[in-house]
Amino acid sequence: MALATTVLAVSAASNPFFNYKNWKTPHGTYPFNEILAEHYMPAFEEAMKQGLKEIDDIVNNPAAPTYANTIEAYEKSGEMLSVVAGCFYNLTNSETNDTLQQIEMELSPKLSEYSSTIRLNEGLFLRIKAVYDQRAKLKLNKAQQKLLEDIYESFANNGANLSPEDKQVYRELTAKLSQLTLQYGQNVLKATNAWTMLITDEALLAGLNDDTKSVLRTNAEKKGLDGWLLNLKPTTTIPVMQDLDNRDIRRELYMANASKCVGGEFDNTGIIVEIVNTRLALAKLFGKKTYAEKSLYKTMAETPENVYKLLDQLRDAYMPAALAEVQEVEDYAKAHGFYAAHIQPWDFSYYSKKLKKEKFAISDDDLRPYFELESVKKGVFGLAEKLYGLKFKENKNIQVYHPEVTAYEVFDEKGKYLAVYYADFHPRDGKRGGAWMNDFQPQYMMGKKDHRPHIVNVMNFTRPTAEKPALFTYDEVRTFLHEFGHALHGMLTRCQYAAQSGTNVPRDFVELPSQFNENFIDEKEFLDTFAKHYETGASLPQELLDKMHASQTFMAAYACARQLSFGYLDMAWHSLEQPFEVNETIGTVESVTRFSDKAMEQVKVLPTVPGTQMCCAFTHIFSGGYAAGYYSYKWSELLDADAFSVFKEAQKKSGTIFDKKAAKRFRENILEKGGTERAMDLYFRFRGGEPTINALLERDGIKVKEIK
Repeated sequence: MALATTVLAVSAASNPFFNYKNWKTPHGTYPFNEILAEHYMPAFEEAMKQGLKEIDDIVNNPAAPTYANTIEAYEKSGEMLSVVAGCFYNLTNSETNDTLQQIEMELSPKLSEYSSTIRLNEGLFLRIKAVYDQRAKLKLNKAQQKLLEDIYESFANNGANLSPEDKQVYRELTAKLSQLTLQYGQNVLKATNAWTMLITDEALLAGLNDDTKSVLRTNAEKKGLDGWLLNLKPTTTIPVMQDLDNRDIRRELYMANASKCVGGEFDNTGIIVEIVNTRLALAKLFGKKTYAEKSLYKTMAETPENVYKLLDQLRDAYMPAALAEVQEVEDYAKAHGFYAAHIQPWDFSYYSKKLKKEKFAISDDDLRPYFELESVKKGVFGLAEKLYGLKFKENKNIQVYHPEVTAYEVFDEKGKYLAVYYADFHPRDGKRGGAWMNDFQPQYMMGKKDHRPHIVNVMNFTRPTAEKPALFTYDEVRTFLHEFGHALHGMLTRCQYAAQSGTNVPRDFVELPSQFNENFIDEKEFLDTFAKHYETGASLPQELLDKMHASQTFMAAYACARQLSFGYLDMAWHSLEQPFEVNETIGTVESVTRFSDKAMEQVKVLPTVPGTQMCCAFTHIFSGGYAAGYYSYKWSELLDADAFSVFKEAQKKSGTIFDKKAAKRFRENILEKGGTERAMDLYFRFRGGEPTINALLERDGIKVKEIK
């Protein structure tokens, strides 16, 4: 509690958050240079106080409940809290430290209690229900109708209709779950940062290219060490697992990465059991059989049965090809001196990359020189200009939270200010792994004033070295396109309410803009706009393009099977109808491991390795908001392939993949609408029909006859 005592002493006058409405920064962006760690807790405390006062004002309003004085007033409440949280939680993901993590732990139960206090406010719910009950008589537009329905259902599904006794149970369960998921995520970050391996003999690094060795050398220098330092960040694990000849080191790296939080100091197995049982208890409180049933009601899938229908359909279509692909890699490995009975997970990336290079005579190293960071940014920003007329202009007057971050003003096709965009490309110890998009400020209307969004893309891409600029892999360019697709969803949105703007859509719809955007990397017309050799300026040769296109379906079925395994694992944990019981004879770690292995068995294509387990570092479902929702990546992949087929058809008529008419339909019906309407209705309006699996199968080279 020492921290709280210290930070509460900070005066309101010196705390930037207390004056957020008067920030003298471009477009009201965060004054990061003025914000200190000790500002957060007092700001959160004041923001929660203000938020509760705003709720009391709604409840105590003597006027009869109306859409304006209840629904809109509720939607606009908590503004200061949104401002403070928008800064804090972005930084705890992208630039955290021990102090912020301590604040996060202390804050978690307070925010949970704050949320529960509002959700369980009987007077507030009665006013919301009064408006909801007369909805048929109200003259509301589609967005207003949906906001009313969403708010009512969010209260009903978060305890408003529970008995007083059950409301108290709900408070306790949500507070507990908040702490558990936070602890889980912090364990993963700590375990990731804790492991390193120092190599002092360069001969052991045979197979690695100079760029990767330079990254490893930099890793060591940052720690004051002499040699080459391996860690568990993707910029190390991916190239090492693909290229390092030394099988023993590959195995050790794989085991360290795949056994994160499986027992030991940062063990997550017990936390997993508590998380799934707490989620199940919440579901039971609402009369649902499983957490998945409770969680899916507002998604495009709607029910667990529909999720399993998709997973099973993809399993039947892809598994024969996936097993054949793995066998092909194993046969290749044995033909090239592999001596074990079966290929292991730490062998697969290594030999599959060699096979790919032999079959198609292409590798990441061939493509990297054409994907220099500044050129890639030019291409990705240029894509947004060609499709939607956007222009990006760096503004050094916009403060950033780390020197490596670049801030841009974004303007629309008429030169009107549209958004602020922050780009954060490279890994740091304070940044969690992966890549993501978020907003610092959402878009919303206040009267006639359009508050435009402040969007951030955070990634962990290859750094520049002393010898070379940052040269991206093909997959890193694809990932940038993916996250930038999310950013476009956030920047182009035009909604009345923050709760509906941008990416505030069902989670199995939210990946459509991002995965759709990935498709352009396979288009020559797009690559020709930016893929130039960083030294010579030469365009990516047609020969390499042809090889790249020919290789696009390589291991596509294996990749699908891997994604399906994660989806089945997620659904298994969240389809439990009874609490998970640890077998005391074998213990928690083994109980969790056996359950997880069984869940993924039907799509297993590589041997299961004792001591490893995916779920212990599966932050998406245990601390990242994708519980009973990981299937949405494949759901969205089906959508994106189907959506891009519209552009491919348009290309035949217009002669360009940057077809303006198709882009206009996609922008107006998908990117601008946010969550103002039912997701399937928006997609139907864009597509002219419901999506099918056909375009995805065609793109991945899977024969339709393989579907049972």
